[in-house]
Amino acid sequence: MLALGLSVLARLAWMLFSPNGINVVDLHVYVDGSASLLTDRLYDFTYAEKTPDFPLPFTYPPFAALLFFPLHYLPFNVVAVGWLLATIAALYVVVRIAFELILGEEAARDPGNRATIIGWTALGLWMEPVRTTMDYGQVNVFLVLGAMLAVRSSRWWVSGGLVGIVAGIKLTPAISGLYFVARRRWAAVVWSAVVFGATVGISFLVAPHEARRYFGTLLGDADRIGPVGSVWNQSLRGALSRILGYDVESGPWWIAGVLVVMVLAFLAWRALGPDDRMGTLIMVQFFGLLVSPISWSHHWVWLLPTVLWLLYGPLRAVRGAKIMAGYWLVNTLIGVPWVLSFAQDSIWTIPRPAVLAWLGTVDVFGALVFFGWVIWSGRSRSVPDEAAARVASAGATRAA
Repeated sequence: MLALGLSVLARLAWMLFSPNGINVVDLHVYVDGSASLLTDRLYDFTYAEKTPDFPLPFTYPPFAALLFFPLHYLPFNVVAVGWLLATIAALYVVVRIAFELILGEEAARDPGNRATIIGWTALGLWMEPVRTTMDYGQVNVFLVLGAMLAVRSSRWWVSGGLVGIVAGIKLTPAISGLYFVARRRWAAVVWSAVVFGATVGISFLVAPHEARRYFGTLLGDADRIGPVGSVWNQSLRGALSRILGYDVESGPWWIAGVLVVMVLAFLAWRALGPDDRMGTLIMVQFFGLLVSPISWSHHWVWLLPTVLWLLYGPLRAVRGAKIMAGYWLVNTLIGVPWVLSFAQDSIWTIPRPAVLAWLGTVDVFGALVFFGWVIWSGRSRSVPDEAAARVASAGATRAA
């Protein structure tokens, strides 16, 4: 508890007393941009006060602006501090649910594990995806929480409703629906699509002009979201573009990469145990992060549950589990994309020295290796099981 309290105080002190502490540029976009919802200028809005090299537009669906709309009536500093505290609380719940999915609900309630959950929350605040999320005032931790709550619930209408809502806020979390496909929870799959459709319908009802613009012309425009080739973009498209020196867009290189990722993610999922809910969710989210045109490094909040799964999950005793967890911890605590960002001439420049290009694949490379390790782990575990089955069968034959 002390470690968490000190971490929270440090974050608050940074926000309140550092010259650039309240640099929550994305929160400015959410709050100030949503104020333009009812004037049909939501997608004309840009925020450039602290980002002159890239005026930030509102890039989420109109339904998100509708949810953010009430915030612009409050003093911004109050919203910023409240957003930080809410993000920290959400992160604690994410860690708690991760332990429940990995160890079971009773184990997560154990006093010893409760202290462990608090400790991991304190450490998680300093992992680059989380700390950057807080610096920018981003929504990522809340979206992860929504997906985690959906997986935790056994009620189809709760699970599907949560996925539909988070997809209505930001489209990329819709990938969470694949989890319910993998678990054959078809009612949740259908309901998530219905609820997402309802968010679209509400958007057309409240702001028809902006809804037509978003779903008609702006949807899929990655250039509007940001510089694809920047080292901050830890998607497959970003990594390939930096290595090849040009934006691969949705061309043959990207298509080939997506096919490889699809196969690896499927095989990794098949290698998991039938009751491994946390493992299944991680495979789905990694797949989504890789194939999305843009996955900023702060979108990789899923790395915290991944580390927990590696250290406490069913594969924790498999050789390499601690090495994989160590890789993600070192990468995120340092913030490799953040370090490399100081070496790029501009966020818009794609060609760069080969060393920087390859180092800039840290999350993509790590995810591909992770898939491979999970596949290998599943095969290595199946060999002793098959051998034991053969021995048992031979013994039964001799007895007969």
